[in-house]
Amino acid sequence: MELSAQVICDVYCHHVSDDTRYRLYVNDELFAERTWIWNDCYLEETLQILAPAGEYHIRHELVQPCLASLEVRNPRVEYGPARIQGDTLMISEAAQ
Repeated sequence: MELSAQVICDVYCHHVSDDTRYRLYVNDELFAERTWIWNDCYLEETLQILAPAGEYHIRHELVQPCLASLEVRNPRVEYGPARIQGDTLMISEAAQ
């Protein structure tokens, strides 16, 4: 049975050029690729995940070559039968 969970995290990027891009993976599946176009702010990124109960590794990485640093803060489950610890989302069949 597939369950629905929504995860939100704050993404900060300190960049030098306008062509800075990053990718978001859930396990090894590419979820999104974004070009960072903002200055002096962060992006509140929302992931809507529909998946069976289990553990899912969430990973952000810069697309090389680039002169930037990427930081992900405050990952949280907005709703759904899930919890997050570090960069691992745990979806369970029992409501949390």
